[in-house]
Amino acid sequence: MALKQISSNKCFGGLQKVFEHDSVELNCKMKFAVYLPPKAETEKCPALYWLSGLTCTEQNFISKSGYHQAASEHGLVVIAPDTSPRGCNIKGEDESWDFGTGAGFYVDATEDLWKTNYRMYSYVTEELPQLINANFPVDPQRMSVFGHSMGGHGALICALKNPGKYKSVSAFAPICNPVLCPWGKKAFSGYLGTDQSKWKAYDATYLVKSYPGSQLDILIDQGKDDQFLLDGQLLPDNFIAACTEKKIPVVFRLQEGYDHSYYFIATFITDHIRHHAKYLNA
Repeated sequence: MALKQISSNKCFGGLQKVFEHDSVELNCKMKFAVYLPPKAETEKCPALYWLSGLTCTEQNFISKSGYHQAASEHGLVVIAPDTSPRGCNIKGEDESWDFGTGAGFYVDATEDLWKTNYRMYSYVTEELPQLINANFPVDPQRMSVFGHSMGGHGALICALKNPGKYKSVSAFAPICNPVLCPWGKKAFSGYLGTDQSKWKAYDATYLVKSYPGSQLDILIDQGKDDQFLLDGQLLPDNFIAACTEKKIPVVFRLQEGYDHSYYFIATFITDHIRHHAKYLNA
């Protein structure tokens, strides 16, 4: 699969790059960002995947989160894909900020209008890792995932649906129980149809209830002054209750005074990089 380099910038001794490629899963051109730490010049490094939230591209995380220094120090290759297919000329794809473009919700759509392009789950769990493994100095056996908001939902479901595939998972303000929140209901009904039993396959709170897999250590940071938390979009309490019932360890940190923004992410990003490095460099 041919990769076209869009940009390359030196950062903390490594290189922050952006590439474009033709995606098989999504049937369109896609961009992704990849940070290569200095260590990657001489050896294969673990791969840490970041999944962004609603309206984001691959740019938001790499320009706002301040993750580079920690990734450089811990020798992690960090990959940040876009959040949806783009320019697919699907009726309604650009009508709202929380559905369609910039809002792929990390599901494989089954509804006729969306199923040809909106296959972000398969893209981030299969196609993109295969592309990264084939083109960059990463160790395919050492892979983790984290994300924010819609991407926090994405990170949790990727880990829970694939026991053993990811060494660790973390999230900032994730949408924890999408079948019960307005964002999730809108996205899932549009992409997956009205049969709500199909929705549960992409809901972290339901997935954790039937999680059979290997030990998973989950870290979640949530801003206490996050408007979306107060509006009932994120529902972390439901997820924590399900984890407690299944005896799956989750560290949930409610951060006083913080909101939903990248200022919040930047404050705690180093903790999350360390969390993943503990498992990826073990």
